[in-house]
Amino acid sequence: MSTGTLFIVATPIGNLDDISPRARAVLTSVDLIAAEDTRVTGRLLSHFGIKSRQIALHDHNEAQRAASLIAELQKGHSIALVSDAGTPLISDPGFRLTKAAHDAGITVSPVPGASAVVCALSASGLPTDRFAYEGFLPAKRVARQKRLSELETECRTMVFYESVHRISDTVVDAREILGGDRQAFIGRELTKLYEQCVAGDLASLAAMLDDGSIVKKGEFVLLIAGSERSSDDGQSVAADLILATLLEELPGKQAAAITAKLTGENKNSVYRRMLELKS
Repeated sequence: MSTGTLFIVATPIGNLDDISPRARAVLTSVDLIAAEDTRVTGRLLSHFGIKSRQIALHDHNEAQRAASLIAELQKGHSIALVSDAGTPLISDPGFRLTKAAHDAGITVSPVPGASAVVCALSASGLPTDRFAYEGFLPAKRVARQKRLSELETECRTMVFYESVHRISDTVVDAREILGGDRQAFIGRELTKLYEQCVAGDLASLAAMLDDGSIVKKGEFVLLIAGSERSSDDGQSVAADLILATLLEELPGKQAAAITAKLTGENKNSVYRRMLELKS
């Protein structure tokens, strides 16, 4: 008996008209749909009159449930993997099942469609030839700032998902660490009725979140332009040399300010480097 196929099916991120004819056909024909939340997927299936049986597959049960789903596939049954919205596995469950299917020699077939990452990139006005998807930043401020500091010299456009509860704090942290003039983009409620697509620098986006011009409701995708320099170029080395020399004669804050002015480096970055050198 031949094995079934595991279909990785993208579903709409808001506008139900974005579902593809092929996705509808696959969801209708498979023996089983593995859904992140059967209630959410149930509403989608009901809208299109699809009667296929569902089973829940989420972060809390995927490790245990993957084996039984692989057994179903080995019996010749086909399964569609879906998340609540968008393309599965992009900050959603499914990695364990997909890897197990490959390990078992089962055919894995993608059914492409909506993705908030690609949707935001296409509308952002930022470089898209190379980008880095970072998913969700840490919820705690100290850890979030640490990760942003690590990304300070990332040259690719960076893509983040963020919750409504943290979007303002995240943009403020990015402004302080990466610089208020760093270009960015916020996509809110993409493809939905109250969609907002706003491009600007981090300082202006932080202000718009603060004054309500960007409404703090719904789901957010944050894009930040990459650095114009890399972490291994000579500029950082030169900045360290200037900073170390000035620290021999001047207070730390003044030395950092002069170094930033001479080198064009982000003043917050130079200030943190000054603290490291002094310690």
